Amino acid sequence: MITLTRTTSQNKDFQNLIVLLDQVLRIVDGEEHAFFAQYNKVDTIKNVVVCYIDGKAVGCGAFKEFDNRTVEIKRMFTHPDFRNKGIASQILSELEQWAKELNYSECILETGIKLRNAVALYKKSGYSVIENYGQYAAIESSVCMKKIIK
Repeated sequence: MITLTRTTSQNKDFQNLIVLLDQVLRIVDGEEHAFFAQYNKVDTIKNVVVCYIDGKAVGCGAFKEFDNRTVEIKRMFTHPDFRNKGIASQILSELEQWAKELNYSECILETGIKLRNAVALYKKSGYSVIENYGQYAAIESSVCMKKIIK
């Protein structure tokens, strides 16, 4: 049975999943990993979703406020053993619903150009590619995306 749990970055299952995420990103990002890692701190994130299957944490995602109407989706990850089961889509949908409940109207995110499955997930979920924002503006390996949620 799949369960989505709203929590915070203090959740131990979330912390364990992002250790695995960072191991994957260290390989994918290569020399750029330190640059990206500085923007992936989670100690103060209040909006985290963890997906459980039969009590086992298998995926996660989070958001943080970007501005008064926009949240930035962060730390999306599904354990490799549980991919291609729609888990990431469910987590993303739950994050968007939670952001709507908090009166946000847009979601933005950054992912890597090498992460083709992530880009495909976001496009399938209604996100459009936008000009790279903020710290990602000059980063050619970044893909920034946006979705209106209200």
